[in-house]
Amino acid sequence: MRPLSSELIRYDIGACGPGLNGLVLVADRGRGLCAILMGDDEDALVEELTERFPRAQLMQDEAELSAALDSVQTMLADPRNGLDWPLDPLGTEFQLQVWEALRQVPPGQTVSYTELAARIGKPEAVRAVASACAANPLAVVVPCHRVIRSDGALSGYRWGTERKQSLLSREGMN
Repeated sequence: MRPLSSELIRYDIGACGPGLNGLVLVADRGRGLCAILMGDDEDALVEELTERFPRAQLMQDEAELSAALDSVQTMLADPRNGLDWPLDPLGTEFQLQVWEALRQVPPGQTVSYTELAARIGKPEAVRAVASACAANPLAVVVPCHRVIRSDGALSGYRWGTERKQSLLSREGMN
């Protein structure tokens, strides 16, 4: 399910905030946030958004999205705050199922890919669960940083293992 070429996606970019290096981009298709991306370079973030929505018209709109950006920055500062903002992620039915299961993992807790696959009733789908985590369009709101390997190792993280460690540390995890 890709947006139409005439669809407008508004976005804004700001600092991740104290103790978490980099930038965060928030994007909205008019129905809720469709992307929350983290990175170190503004142009690279816009390119990632373009790759995710290649047929949409993108427009930076600080005025329209300042409140959403503020809410995401507040959540980045303290994940226990949650995010009271409508979400509109695009994904397959399976991805949406994985992302919803991830949203049930509270701050300060982790889950393995194997446990997550079992939670969605598909214990044989560990690799597919890992792929869904890697495709997550909503950084931190869909907390794929809380997924670790079965042996307790951090494993990879789409936005960098250093950010993953920082996010987990904020939540009281070592």
